[in-house]
Amino acid sequence: MYVDHVRHSVNERVYEQVLLRESYRERGGARSQVKHRTLLNLTRCDRSEVAAIEWALKHKHALPGVLTGAALDGLKLVQGPSVGAVWLLYQVAERIGLVKALGSSPEGLRTLWQVFARCIDQGSRLSGVRLAGEHAACAVLGLGPFDEESLYRDLDGLDARQASVEVALYRRRRGAKASQLFLYDVTSTYLEGRCNAYGAYGYNRDRKRGKLQIVVGLLTDGEGFPVSVEVFQGNTQDPQTVSSQIRKLVERFDAHEVTLVGDRGMLKSLQLEELAGEGFHYLTAITKPQIDTLLARGVLQMELFEDRLGEIHADGLRYLVRRNPQRAAEVEAQREDKYRCVLARAQARNAYLAQHLKARVETARKEVAAYARTLRIDAWARVEVERRTLRVDRDETALAELARLDGCYVIKTDVAVTDASAELLHARYKDLGLVEQAFRTCKTAHLELRPVYVRTPAHTRAHAFVVMLAYLLRCALARAWAGLDLTVEEGLRQLTTLCATEVRFPDGKVCLTVPVPRDSVAALFAAAEVIPPTALPRNHAPVATKQKLAPHRKTR
Repeated sequence: MYVDHVRHSVNERVYEQVLLRESYRERGGARSQVKHRTLLNLTRCDRSEVAAIEWALKHKHALPGVLTGAALDGLKLVQGPSVGAVWLLYQVAERIGLVKALGSSPEGLRTLWQVFARCIDQGSRLSGVRLAGEHAACAVLGLGPFDEESLYRDLDGLDARQASVEVALYRRRRGAKASQLFLYDVTSTYLEGRCNAYGAYGYNRDRKRGKLQIVVGLLTDGEGFPVSVEVFQGNTQDPQTVSSQIRKLVERFDAHEVTLVGDRGMLKSLQLEELAGEGFHYLTAITKPQIDTLLARGVLQMELFEDRLGEIHADGLRYLVRRNPQRAAEVEAQREDKYRCVLARAQARNAYLAQHLKARVETARKEVAAYARTLRIDAWARVEVERRTLRVDRDETALAELARLDGCYVIKTDVAVTDASAELLHARYKDLGLVEQAFRTCKTAHLELRPVYVRTPAHTRAHAFVVMLAYLLRCALARAWAGLDLTVEEGLRQLTTLCATEVRFPDGKVCLTVPVPRDSVAALFAAAEVIPPTALPRNHAPVATKQKLAPHRKTR
């Protein structure tokens, strides 16, 4: 194996090609011929890298001794940047079409790094720049110098291109076969500050009173892969977010005759009319007051709520009826736990009243009753006073009326019987759990949509989109590593331990080599069908933040 410098002229201009070649002997008949084959084109490599390869080939027999410092004085081996996670994420992103969708421009590559940084170590744009200094982001992605202001500008560009990127990824994944089923759900995430353009007070699912929030809607295909994400004002009600999703399906994704699956309370009469106007179908659950209405009308009967799935046809609709015994037992256990908590609070107040004879009994009763209201069991747990003793009585009649629908649910749809069976529709509605899992992963578990470090509308929308793209990448990793006994987060942490080695030669030349991964890291590459690198181009692009660490934080 050798490095060959090939020069040729075109129009009186001399061009040079640098090729990595090897010689081999081809036997044919009585004679054998020496031939040459090209292994790699090194023309675009830096001269110092070519020199390093030539030197390594020249001293290949003494290389083990050289790497221990015994064969050549002055050779230094320095730990280089982490390369394992960035390299594998880039290869997987290229495979699923994310690299092509974002583009090969500097802006697109920096956006791709924001997605990688969200997967590796969550944080702000500032932390993303600092993370790029620890990982081989510039070497793998071919990035030039950048800082946090560059990443904020890239968010503006990503927001303008969100629709085209979403369509490109959807077409790459689905091909000519369009999805006939879409899942949609919303969540909210609270804000620590008050300056976000979408921040407003609303129904806070995180139970953070006094906090502004934003509402995020996620649209996925039937397999749970994200298709589109949208940010709404924090006081937007769930049904008000559906209209924009219908427009997306029609205008952006060219969907026809699809079924939209939404959680209970999401698809109301106005939304159902919009779906029907586009020729769409729906699959949703109804609320308990709506179940009571159907029971009062005689459309449903309590005898229908069994462990097995039942089906009723009425008013041109299909109602799938079932009682989940496991859920019913969970609700009953939760109710009993709350009752025991109220009893313990009453006993504690009784002990206080026994020791303090001047304490007012009515004050203690109001306190325990307020606690029962907080736990939402005051409808059947009544706090009464007998002399100076508090007792908590159970209203069995009210409790039985409250518990009669425990574990019961009804799924409503307009999908024809000839198009889908009741069992299939029930399974598709249960697939909404995929969206809920996506929200858990994106909000708090791994990708951490919160805390939100941005303020402007464009930056907020782009931040949510970056998280969605990171989740799409994470889904691909989860499928690839399904046979390994680890989580995606654990796999990425192991990959970050694979670092390049910077070889500094006595003449000042430098090259970056990558050692052979240990068995556990090699298994991650193999499962993802990615070949680990053996060397990296030397990229001198300076990556540094403009904002420096505050002095008071340096001493902590």
